[in-house]
Amino acid sequence: MSQTFQIEKIEDWQKVVDEILPNLQHNILLLKGNLGAGKTTFSQFLMKSLGSTDEVSSPTYAIVNEYHSPKGKVFHFDLYRLKKIEEAYDFGIEEYLDNAFLCIIEWPEIYEEELADLPHHEMTITNHGDYREIVFH
Repeated sequence: MSQTFQIEKIEDWQKVVDEILPNLQHNILLLKGNLGAGKTTFSQFLMKSLGSTDEVSSPTYAIVNEYHSPKGKVFHFDLYRLKKIEEAYDFGIEEYLDNAFLCIIEWPEIYEEELADLPHHEMTITNHGDYREIVFH
């Protein structure tokens, strides 16, 4: 089942989160979209809705950020800088995936084949200039 949304202003992100949150059945959420599409902005709204008071920022340089929520730990990954799959194993991605309430993975392409057999959600954000289109499945 896919859901499609349009983002025209910052407040629209909350509406998207409100629709998606009840449908999150798996602990892995892949976020796809070009630079500046809104992956981290979505993550900020999502964490707030999960009851987290942690500051949410892009994990571009850290590769993974850890957030706390009343439901459990949330790990926010950015795999953009990884050159090969072994780098994901080197920082222990499997351990994170096994021990999280939720794992948000930006730029998941390098690790996607490994996730094929794991239940997960995927969200694609496309920037059309004056609006963004979100497809969640």
